[in-house]
Amino acid sequence: MTPQKVTPHKMMPANWLDLIYKDNNPIMIAGAISASVLTAALLFEHVGGLVPCKLCLTQRMPHYGIIGLTIFSLMAPSLRRAHQKTWRPVGALLAATTAGIGLQHVGVEQGWWQGPQGCSSNLGSTNSLSDLTDNLLSMPVVRCDEVAWSFLSISMAGWNFIISLALAIFLISASFKLYRASS
Repeated sequence: MTPQKVTPHKMMPANWLDLIYKDNNPIMIAGAISASVLTAALLFEHVGGLVPCKLCLTQRMPHYGIIGLTIFSLMAPSLRRAHQKTWRPVGALLAATTAGIGLQHVGVEQGWWQGPQGCSSNLGSTNSLSDLTDNLLSMPVVRCDEVAWSFLSISMAGWNFIISLALAIFLISASFKLYRASS
């Protein structure tokens, strides 16, 4: 008895990288990663009791944008193929933006540079006790220059930077792959 030859399905990609970069998958993967990052942040906030600072909240905005882009690309299937060359670079720009904000936050936490006004321990120069009191009372409870939580000696801002930078690189490579394939 001769063994039957098994042929792969015609729609099956040659390898896992082809599957990752296929059609709308890169923006779906980006949406899933951003949703995971936001879910973790919201769990730390609402379940773990870690109140976010001003920079923490700012870092979340581009992730919301990536999720919105993902939802829009799912809701508009007729536009999906037409705008694939748009989704990936826009997602990469959003991911790079949150990575940049994350890097800024890490720098503030490490004391490499000053944080936004009223977000770090810098009270400014005051000449009177009333100015000092006003500055102290206007300070938020949560400061940007203190690490609230870390894992492997990397703060949440640091993890956001690492994950978002990797996501931006992935979406840039997906964009180049799509442009090369269409040329």
